[in-house]
Amino acid sequence: MPHLDTYLGLLHHAEQTLTDSFVTVGHGHQAEADVYHTCESLARMSLEHEKQLAPVVARYGEQRRGEDVEEPERLHAAGVAQVRAGAVGLLRDLQDLYLLATLVHSCWTVVLQAAQGARDRELIEIAQQCMEETSRQLTWIQTRIKVGAPQALLIAP
Repeated sequence: MPHLDTYLGLLHHAEQTLTDSFVTVGHGHQAEADVYHTCESLARMSLEHEKQLAPVVARYGEQRRGEDVEEPERLHAAGVAQVRAGAVGLLRDLQDLYLLATLVHSCWTVVLQAAQGARDRELIEIAQQCMEETSRQLTWIQTRIKVGAPQALLIAP
């Protein structure tokens, strides 16, 4: 398939980046017990997505950033390398996670459409499951942003 390997590479990199970013945010904000524990769980979820991609990548290959990719590399996932301090910092870190998870979700959407076009049942099943789980990640992040925003912006020093 002419460009599926490009998206598989983008998706693989984005999932790895999201995994690492969940761990970074969780550890950096471990004073917030819910953030620490939930980020750890969500990181394991993304790590599992990476593992599920392995047989697909073995079958179709993948092009990674920096390789000879025909299309311009404009979309890439820059992860959360360090956390910001305080309640507003947590809010900003959660927004970064939301952007990364949105990229992952949209990549799964594209891969699912390609899998349906190719009638690849295994990839369809993987993409549907991973999209659903990524939606859960997005829901938690968005809910945590909503819960934290009033305090971070109106009350916290």
